[in-house]
Amino acid sequence: MLRPSAKPVISPERAIWRHSGHTPRRNAGLAAYENVLARAGLSPVAGIDEAGRGACAGPLVVAAVVLDCATIRRIPGLADSKLLTPEERETIYVGVLRWALDWHVVTIPPQEVDALGLHVCNVEGMRRALAGLRHRPGYVLTDGFPVRGLGTPALAVWKGDQVTASVAAASVVAKVTRDRMMVALDGSYPAYGFARHKGYSTPEHMTALCAWGPCPEHRYSYTNVLQANRRWAMGWQGEAADLEAVSSADDDLPGVAVSSADDDLPGVAAAPASGPAGELALGKLALGNGTETPDAWADLVAEEAAAAEASRAIPVWADAPGGGE
Repeated sequence: MLRPSAKPVISPERAIWRHSGHTPRRNAGLAAYENVLARAGLSPVAGIDEAGRGACAGPLVVAAVVLDCATIRRIPGLADSKLLTPEERETIYVGVLRWALDWHVVTIPPQEVDALGLHVCNVEGMRRALAGLRHRPGYVLTDGFPVRGLGTPALAVWKGDQVTASVAAASVVAKVTRDRMMVALDGSYPAYGFARHKGYSTPEHMTALCAWGPCPEHRYSYTNVLQANRRWAMGWQGEAADLEAVSSADDDLPGVAVSSADDDLPGVAAAPASGPAGELALGKLALGNGTETPDAWADLVAEEAAAAEASRAIPVWADAPGGGE
């Protein structure tokens, strides 16, 4: 008599098959994903990342870099751009451009960010960066969130610039490209200090923004730029040299100033230029002497804002030292 098998029968719909050789190990280093994809026949790999998402001035820059296992080994020191010094980024930038199979950079101006929204521009910039590659990759890795419509198998990797070599290379290319652009903009608008803070919401930047008003390179859909424009029109005068910036690691928290040019710590979240979201407060920081600071914008009432009649059409930045030249 035959005994029935004790092995349960699993329907094909519930069966999950995973090849051990196609699973990246956590201790396999920065090239773990690229090595696994190469074994699966999906090499080379394109990594896509952006720079300037959290800045309130300057362009949004998106880069795509194609690497394989051999080229990764030729770029020593490759890591997330935020973990590198400016000198290390420049060195790795040269190495990536020399050894990468292909790379492409897309620049999105602040006017387009205002018109379409930050996230829409970010996703569209990733599509355009991939489309600009001459070498078609076998797989695409994106940083943080999935992107539809790429036309190539893709995977969104959380903190991808810290765990995948291709995304880390893209983050370096995007960061160095944008930093160079902000240094060049500092020559046209020296009053804002773009060469130092790269357009992020530091106390120095917020003080200049209130003193001189926004310039054409600012993102007018951002809450702090909108309210600084109104403060300037009301004749705000103040100093923030001793002010410590308010930092937040939450990308969804609007209107928070930060002291670091870190893409994971946005200066502000994009907000509509009108309506309740436009009046979001940035929070207050007291210096103990009653002096108002650029972060003490919560007391801006609707009547004051209406009386200010601030507009981007007014070239207030032209009167700043060296502005408009």
